[in-house]
Amino acid sequence: MSAFGATIFGLSGLRLTESEKAFFKSANPFGFILFARNIDTAEQVRALCAELRDCVGREAMITIDQEGGRVQRLRPPLASDWQPPLEHIGAAGAEAAPRAMYLRYAIIAAELRSLGIDSNCAPMVDVADDGTHPFLKNRCYGFDAQSVSKIGAAVAQAHLDGGVLPIVKHIPGHGRARADSHLELPVVSEPAEILHEVDFAPFKALNHLPLGMTAHLVYSAIDPMPATLSPRMMQVIRTEIGFGGLLMTDDISMKALSGPLGGLSRSALAAGCDVILHCNGAMSEMREVAEAAGRMTATAQKRADAAMALRKTPDPVDISALNAQLEALIGGRLHG
Repeated sequence: MSAFGATIFGLSGLRLTESEKAFFKSANPFGFILFARNIDTAEQVRALCAELRDCVGREAMITIDQEGGRVQRLRPPLASDWQPPLEHIGAAGAEAAPRAMYLRYAIIAAELRSLGIDSNCAPMVDVADDGTHPFLKNRCYGFDAQSVSKIGAAVAQAHLDGGVLPIVKHIPGHGRARADSHLELPVVSEPAEILHEVDFAPFKALNHLPLGMTAHLVYSAIDPMPATLSPRMMQVIRTEIGFGGLLMTDDISMKALSGPLGGLSRSALAAGCDVILHCNGAMSEMREVAEAAGRMTATAQKRADAAMALRKTPDPVDISALNAQLEALIGGRLHG
């Protein structure tokens, strides 16, 4: 089989258009990402996942942002509603938090798999501080690298046990951002030694995970370029943090990055990313990104194959029993 396209694409609606079917068949993206605009009923989501995989002729990875709290594309009755992660962890307490978050994401993984979705953009192991931007803060797992690493490992394991590939984000750390990277480019000015000690540490602890997503941030003590486009930051991610998995960009169309999407895609791949993530489903933009990204390199393809090999058919899960364990562990209001 020829190499996958070095892309992950969104799509426009609840079912594929004929132009999307033809495009995806030709571009052969590594995978797909779903958003609320793609979600209606359980039957519709399953049919859409089947359509996507039929386009590329394989069991392509289909991912989603299902963190719980503000960032969850699936809502009741299709999936459980949750408190934001930071609130859930606060309710659990430090000792119970890793187990509580394992159970939370075991439920999420089971719900995803039941719909045909086999990846999730989690764990998010950005370390929060008092100034973390509100778009990110309550999505975080804590305020110190050690506890965030421990909880992040539990979240990742819950996904893997449930047959869902975790995508650790946002490498090498988004917690110090004082701006929303969906809208503008954040610049972090802390010294490199502090970044390594705190922000980068959870990603180093989880550097064995199969998939990762970059942060669209400038770390000015290391390089004036955004990390997604920076060969120096990619060297930090690969050698100093030691992340060996498949590395995708955060959404290449976010306003933190400026310039034509084709040029941004080429720059990200040249810097050291393996895959370009493009989310909005706009066909003209997807064509531009696909042409610029081309096929995966041999190294990227090996990383992709290694990630896909970790997918497994999970044991049957009793979601009500997992919820009961979670209630017994921490009690109180667990869901949103």
